[in-house]
Amino acid sequence: MGNTDRIDHLFAQAKANGKTLFVGYICACDPDFDTSLQACKVLLENGVDLLELGVPFSDPLADGLTNQLAAQRALEAGCTQDMVFALVREIRKFSEVPIVFYTYYNLIFSQGIDAYVEKSKSAGVDGLLTLDLPPEEAGELLQSCAEHDLKNIFILAPTTPEHRIPLVAKHASGFLYYVSREGVTGVRGDIASDLKEKVSLIREHTDLPVVVGFGISSPAQVSEVAEVADGVVVGSALVNCISENLGDAPAILNSLKDRVLNLSSGLAPTKVS
Repeated sequence: MGNTDRIDHLFAQAKANGKTLFVGYICACDPDFDTSLQACKVLLENGVDLLELGVPFSDPLADGLTNQLAAQRALEAGCTQDMVFALVREIRKFSEVPIVFYTYYNLIFSQGIDAYVEKSKSAGVDGLLTLDLPPEEAGELLQSCAEHDLKNIFILAPTTPEHRIPLVAKHASGFLYYVSREGVTGVRGDIASDLKEKVSLIREHTDLPVVVGFGISSPAQVSEVAEVADGVVVGSALVNCISENLGDAPAILNSLKDRVLNLSSGLAPTKVS
């Protein structure tokens, strides 16, 4: 199956089966290349339906401390963009699960937009979530991604005015990522009280799947989000499994497996309509 089809096929299959997807995030090459590859394998073998790979960046403004430190660990371990592409190629040897890069525009622009997109496609990436690039300024990237069959995922937030939702949705492909909380990434104690209302509003303006993330860290929260979203994104709660077990790769992998199995237990067999 080609890159073009993985994301669309996944969401179509999930919809047909009444399933909410589990989207997992970790930073590529955290704490090193080999452990990161094994971590991805553990995630994909234990319930992660779509993998978000954070591309290590020196100035990750959208990320809280947990993910900032993950990027710092990866960079200090010598991670380069070529190593991130290599990581994806290694994952593709054992998995066809969709992979989305969670990245920043400078990492794309500095390498040449078309060259970056072409390398991403060739490695086996399915989409780009470029955190600091609004659709109004994304023309060149959108064109290149269309030519190379990569999805562009855009973010909507609680502060996004309703009149802007159709604009963002028009330029998005694959799915839309709704950030359920204001601020940066990080584990939160509860889910926003207006989540159902906000997701319903987004659905009035688009047929694209909607995934919800930022702060989800318990089976109860996963279950609550799954009632209204097409996918539940868990990031910091997984990254913590790495930071809490540094220097002990087997412990990292065991912790990730336990965490994914625990969190995914919050997914009901069928979605609430």
